[in-house]
Amino acid sequence: MGLLLVEIVAILAGSAAAGLFLLAVALPPTRGERMMRTLGMFSHDRGKLLDERGPTLDRRLRTATVEAFDLLGRVVTPAGARVRLERLLDYAGNPEDRLIATVVRRRAQLLVGMGLAGALGGATLAGARGALLAGPAAAVLGLFTPDLIAYDLGTKRQRELAKSLPDVLDALVIGVEAGLGLDAAMAQVAANLDGPMPAEVHRVLQEMKIGVSRTEALRSLAARTTVRELRAFVTAVIQAGELGVPIAGVLREHARDQRTKRRQRAEEQAQKVPVKLLFPVLFCLFPVIFVVILGPGILRLLDTLGR
Repeated sequence: MGLLLVEIVAILAGSAAAGLFLLAVALPPTRGERMMRTLGMFSHDRGKLLDERGPTLDRRLRTATVEAFDLLGRVVTPAGARVRLERLLDYAGNPEDRLIATVVRRRAQLLVGMGLAGALGGATLAGARGALLAGPAAAVLGLFTPDLIAYDLGTKRQRELAKSLPDVLDALVIGVEAGLGLDAAMAQVAANLDGPMPAEVHRVLQEMKIGVSRTEALRSLAARTTVRELRAFVTAVIQAGELGVPIAGVLREHARDQRTKRRQRAEEQAQKVPVKLLFPVLFCLFPVIFVVILGPGILRLLDTLGR
C-alpha cells in the first residue's frame, strides 16, 4: 500500500512538473497577443497596446514560472559556475539563443524536469528505492546538461577558428601589402569573409569603435579563444604595435607559419586514415569476403561428407 501511494504521488508530481516545464518553455502566445504585438510594431510606443490590456492569466502564470526558474537557476549556479559558463559561451561565440541568463534558467528547468522524470521512472520500475536513486541522478544530469552543450559548441567553434585562421591571415597580408592600415585590412576581412574568425575580427572592430583600445580589444580576443596559434598571433601584433615593428612583416611570417601548420595537419590526418579504416575493414569487410570465397567450398565439403 505504501509503495502504491509513493508511485501515485510520483506520477502526479511528474505530471505537474512536466506541465509547468512546458508552460515555461513552449507555451505559444495567444492569438490576441500576437495581433497586439504586430500592431505594436507600427506604433511609436511598442508594447504599449499590449500593456494597456493587462496581463492575462496564462501570461501571469508563465511569468511567475519563469521567475521561479530564474531564482532557482541563480541558487544552483554559484559565482564560480557562472564565470565558467560565461567563459564557455565566449568560446562558443555567445550565441543569441544561449545568453547567460537563458543558460542559467535552462539549468533550473532541466534540474526539476529531469529530476522528477527520473523519480517517476525509478518509482515505476523499482518503487520507492528506484525513485530515490534515479531522481537525484537525473537531476544532476539535467543540471550539467547546458554546461556540456556549451562546452561542445565552444570546442567545435574553436576548431573552426583554427581552420579558418590561415585564410584570414593571408587576407590581412594582402590588405596590408596593398597599402591599407591594419584596422582597414581587418575591416575588409570582416566585410568580405564568412566564418567564426571574421566574426571575431568584426567584434574587435566594434569594441574599438566604442572606445576600447586596439591592445585591449586584441587581448579580449585572446581571452575568448583556446587556439594557441591565434593567441600567439595576437601577442605578436600587440608587441609589434608597442615596439614600433612594421606589422606587414609580422603578418607575413605568421601567415607563412600557419600555412605550413595547416599542411602538416592535413598530412597528419591523411596518415591516420589507414589506422581508422583497419577495424571497419577487419570486422565488416573481411567476414563478407570469407563467406563469398569459402562458402561454396564449405557447402561442397558438407555435401560430400553427407554422402
